[in-house]
Amino acid sequence: MSSATGAADVAHVGLAECVVHWQAKHGRHTLPWQRTRDPYRVWLSEIMLQQTQVATVLDYYDRFLARFPDVQALAAACLDDVLALWSGLGYYSRARNLHRCAQQVMALHGGAFPATAAGLATLPGIGRSTAAAIAAFCHGERVAILDGNVKRVLTRVLGFAGDLAESRHEKRLWSLAESLLPASGIEAYTQGLMDLGATVCVTRQPRCEACPLAQACVARAQGRPQAYPVKTRKLRRRAWCHALLHLTQGERVWLVQRPAKGVWAGLWTLPQADEPSTWVDWAAAAGARAQVGEAFVHVLTHADWTLTPVQVCLPEGAPAPAGLEGRWFHGAEALALGLPAPVRKLLS
Repeated sequence: MSSATGAADVAHVGLAECVVHWQAKHGRHTLPWQRTRDPYRVWLSEIMLQQTQVATVLDYYDRFLARFPDVQALAAACLDDVLALWSGLGYYSRARNLHRCAQQVMALHGGAFPATAAGLATLPGIGRSTAAAIAAFCHGERVAILDGNVKRVLTRVLGFAGDLAESRHEKRLWSLAESLLPASGIEAYTQGLMDLGATVCVTRQPRCEACPLAQACVARAQGRPQAYPVKTRKLRRRAWCHALLHLTQGERVWLVQRPAKGVWAGLWTLPQADEPSTWVDWAAAAGARAQVGEAFVHVLTHADWTLTPVQVCLPEGAPAPAGLEGRWFHGAEALALGLPAPVRKLLS
């Protein structure tokens, strides 16, 4: 069945009505960002939920709002404070864009988020789907979303076999998503699609028996739901190996701030070298002893990063390391910084 025919069949049996009815009975209704139409809170949740599970986001969301209760507070904060609260959530470009976006909302929009999806999409870090979700939930705008969960639901139901690595197929799916929008009830429909993708139409072992769209689903009829969505272009995974210098002096630890671009951009971390021997030799020259720890793998989106910690303790009164970028931080002070998750774990 072609994607166009699938769309017509599903529309005929009332896809939107099925989704809205299912969401009312079986969808999620207790998430904290569902109880508000405040664009700031909905925006924050949408950014945090990008590539992150709900269970992980819940604690971060509450802590973030306690520290930055509105867009004014976030815009006025320093980036280090924002990164510190984001520490461990990953994909740190989201936090940097969050901060930039808040500042633009204050500077260009008088502290009020644009009320339309088109206006929201002009802000840093807000793509088309995120803008549509905010506009739908906060203002009832009749716009389509197409995040990862929704792509999976729609491509399976429609039997959409176009390769989403190609922009023409992505555009075609957007058009189909727009054609299926209900005349009213956009909030429940949008939430329903998200809930279906997150809880029923999951990547592996989808629960087709619990899906309200099962009878109209092309992928289920074909017996191969995992064939959708189609996306042939894969990220080439790389393997990195580095050694981290865990340098301490009494209660202090030596940290260096990462550059503004690249992995862990702007975060504070331990000095890095290609080989543990670099830090072993450095310690010997400083009159200290190095202890090489057990290597571990930190998994990134595009790379498997093998990190080996090298512990070096400088005696009290020894001068600050010469030629080594960074500065000393006391224990609690260090843990209050924006730290990558594996570094925070080492320091803790």
